Amino acid sequence: MSKLKVSHIVETSVWIAIIAVFFAFSFEFDQEIEIYIFGATGWPRAVLGILLLVVLGNFFHLYKKGSEEQQGRIGITDDDEVISYESFRSVYKLVAILLLPFIYAWSLKPVGFYSATPIFIALVIMLLGEKRAKWILANTLFIYFLIILLFMVLLNAPLPQGNVSPFYDFSAFMLTINTKLHQSFNF
Repeated sequence: MSKLKVSHIVETSVWIAIIAVFFAFSFEFDQEIEIYIFGATGWPRAVLGILLLVVLGNFFHLYKKGSEEQQGRIGITDDDEVISYESFRSVYKLVAILLLPFIYAWSLKPVGFYSATPIFIALVIMLLGEKRAKWILANTLFIYFLIILLFMVLLNAPLPQGNVSPFYDFSAFMLTINTKLHQSFNF
């Protein structure tokens, strides 16, 4: 039995429309790239495909279970929760969560993607409430590995390298590993 509401269908439709618009615009810069088999639209279309899978997965979940509160599930429900910003800690946390992506984007030029990303991931995990160091480290490494696998190995996308000494050296090391990996597997 379906537990869908009109809001679920509208939300899914909006997301699919956004994906369709971006996919249609990707034809404007669709051109071959000598060193990349999928062309200029390879990685944007891959991200759109992943987004479409997430949207469809969410729709299927809403179809089966709805969005009502479920026992043992952490998340939101259709009922509005009262959020209080009376304590300094909650305001600090909100401001930190909002500012962190801007600080990350600003740090990409001097520090580079390869060094800034694991720090950004760990800080986001900590801001979201995780306190166990092993979990923070394990999740950071797992997410970082997936991002590196997607952008470096599969999509071969150029990423910001940074221009400050120790970070630039680490970026050069990562690019050397990527080049050797591509040469050994003949990508």
